[in-house]
Amino acid sequence: EHSTEHIYNEIAYPLVEGVMEGYNGTIFAYGQTGSGKSFTMQGVVDPSSQKGIIPRAFEHIFESIQCAENAKFLLRASYLEIYNEDVRDLLGADTKQKLE
Repeated sequence: EHSTEHIYNEIAYPLVEGVMEGYNGTIFAYGQTGSGKSFTMQGVVDPSSQKGIIPRAFEHIFESIQCAENAKFLLRASYLEIYNEDVRDLLGADTKQKLE
């Protein structure tokens, strides 16, 4: 019953703040097929109120990097799907390819 913005502000925002301090961060979305995990993570571009957690986190991270002085950053992101014991890289060139 909550908006993606509310979920981001309550759960992901503090996590991303920790990432900007040098800690690793993970969001683990778990639930039944069709329950809205992918939509919550990805969202849609228009309207912007329905952006997902991933685009909101990227905006947050890159805004923080732009404001930082005398610092270097290495950003690595992964987006994996585990379904029926098969693992897929959803950011890879072939999202249907199973990983070992």
